[in-house]
Amino acid sequence: MHRGNRHVELMLSDEDRTTLVRWTARQKTSQALALRARIVLKSAENIANSAVASHLRVTNATVGKSRNRFIAKGVGFKNYIWPLVERIPERRMTSAR
Repeated sequence: MHRGNRHVELMLSDEDRTTLVRWTARQKTSQALALRARIVLKSAENIANSAVASHLRVTNATVGKSRNRFIAKGVGFKNYIWPLVERIPERRMTSAR
């Protein structure tokens, strides 16, 4: 008998997989984005969220959110504004240089 929520199978195109792998390998990629990319890549192997979470040492909720956002937005989830993250207004960023 299945316990817990069923998750939608995550299918990656070759282009999406290439983009996600590149994000995990680039040194200039933010660590948060690289982690989300690793989560999506591991989830695409059709592994349970709890197994992905323990492998990457994150919570089940983090895996679920990243997975669902990728399914909804594709690689556009990179531009998703994550809640509770303070953003620096662009005009402050340009004046600080």
